[in-house]
Order: sequence, then C-alpha cells, then structure tokens
Amino acid sequence: MHEHVNDEYVKRAQKDGYRARAAYKLIEIDDKDKLIKSGMTVVDLGCAPGSWAQVVKQRLKGNGRIIGLDLLEIDPIAGVEFIQGDFREESILRLLEEKLNNKPVDLVIADMAPNISGVKDADQAGATYLTELALEFSNDWLKPKGNFLVKVFIGSGFDDIVKRMRSEFDKVVTRKPKASRGRSSEVYLLGLGRKG
Repeated sequence: MHEHVNDEYVKRAQKDGYRARAAYKLIEIDDKDKLIKSGMTVVDLGCAPGSWAQVVKQRLKGNGRIIGLDLLEIDPIAGVEFIQGDFREESILRLLEEKLNNKPVDLVIADMAPNISGVKDADQAGATYLTELALEFSNDWLKPKGNFLVKVFIGSGFDDIVKRMRSEFDKVVTRKPKASRGRSSEVYLLGLGRKG
C-alpha cells in the first residue's frame, strides 16, 4: 500500500485525471508505436477502471469508436460503449460481436489479468488463456494490417504466444513501459500488421 501511495504514476494519474496509473503504460507505448489514430474503431478488453479507454478517447480526438469490456463495472465515460461481462463466456463475446455489426476493428488492446489465486501455475495458466482468447478475437475481427496490444506475463506459455503472434502479424515486439513496475513479470506484446 505504501508503495502504491508514493508511486510517481499514481500521483500523476490523480493530477492528470486518469482513473489508474496504467494510463501511462498505454501513453508510452502509443507515443512510440503510433497505434491510435483518429477515425479508428478500438476494442478495449479488460478495460476497468477505464484509464486506457480515457487515453484512446483523447487520442481519437472525437472521431472514432471505443468499445470496452470488463467483468467489473466501470463509471461511464462519455463516448465509450461498455459491456460488463466475462470475456471467457460465449454469450458476452456474442454481445461484443453484435456491437461491431460485422465491421472489422483497427486496434485491439487487452490489459486483462485473471483474478489472482496466489498459486503461480494456476495464475499463469489463467493469464495465458485470456491472452489466447484476446488473440483469437483479434484474428476474427481485426482488419488486415490492424494491430493488437496485449499484456502477458513472462512464464510458461509465453514463448508459444510469441510464436503464434509471429505467424499472425507482420511484426511482433515486446514493450515494458516505465509505468510497469520493475519487479512485475508483465510485459506487453504488440502485434503490428495483421496478416490477411
């Protein structure tokens, strides 16, 4: 708790009006890789509490569409369509697909993590499963040359995900933003240019 309260990014988020320090992870990645452009349709998987959606909204400059999905409820954000539900459930996936109305998306961002049990292997398996589901969704819904950004945890299954993404995107890079705590095993994989 002490670390959180004194965290530079927590303080910045409060000052800048972001709902969480995670906003700065997306800001840093987008500043480097230029993922978010005006006019895009963006799907934000695991969007609670909404800081990534806030960043996307700012960078779309009022021209584009954001659909967020999370198990947890979020306080509404003007201009962000939100679905509350479990991404692992077929019925929730169908709701998301209905919202897309057969229109492919430009960018999928996924900052999901399973509820942590404390059992390392089980938690890693849960995180890997969410990543695989997000990747499947991207394969089904991303436009050709669309991009996919996903949080992953280095551990068992990581190399398989990288390999699979390399087969589905022109380029795959790893990002570890400064706002990501150094001791955390989280990194972000960025699939650039969906093959299609």
